[in-house]
Amino acid sequence: MNCSIAQFAEILGDKWGLLILRDALVGVTTFSEFERRIGLSKNVLTERLNRLVENGVMAKVSTRPKSGRYRYELTEKGKALFPIAVSIMQWSDKWVFGNEGEPIKVVDGKGGAPIQSVEVIARDGRTLSSDDVEYRPGPRGGRPYNQDE
Repeated sequence: MNCSIAQFAEILGDKWGLLILRDALVGVTTFSEFERRIGLSKNVLTERLNRLVENGVMAKVSTRPKSGRYRYELTEKGKALFPIAVSIMQWSDKWVFGNEGEPIKVVDGKGGAPIQSVEVIARDGRTLSSDDVEYRPGPRGGRPYNQDE
């Protein structure tokens, strides 16, 4: 499908892909640790990790030659998903957990201050909402979302 969101969903797959991303962002690298933290069956975890590797989000790196042991590391492409993961967390903190408080606080590693909300910012510095933007065909010629055929 010629749609950026559809392609994102194809690469990450489902909630398991997002949970693998979450854990990789906090430093999980081994199959057994992903398995323990997420509680996913070996065959499903293997399939999801392979999909992320095939799509260049993670790299499978041998820990010792001929040992059959690997670690999974986020690539530059995978690390670029960090703002998306934070956006999802912040959305869930507000709309799912609300007044109960967030289960995990994301703070600046230098000083421990809470981070700001992820926002879409115009070139002139204004915060934009979905009402403030238009969707236009890009170089790949997709039909704009806000126009009827």
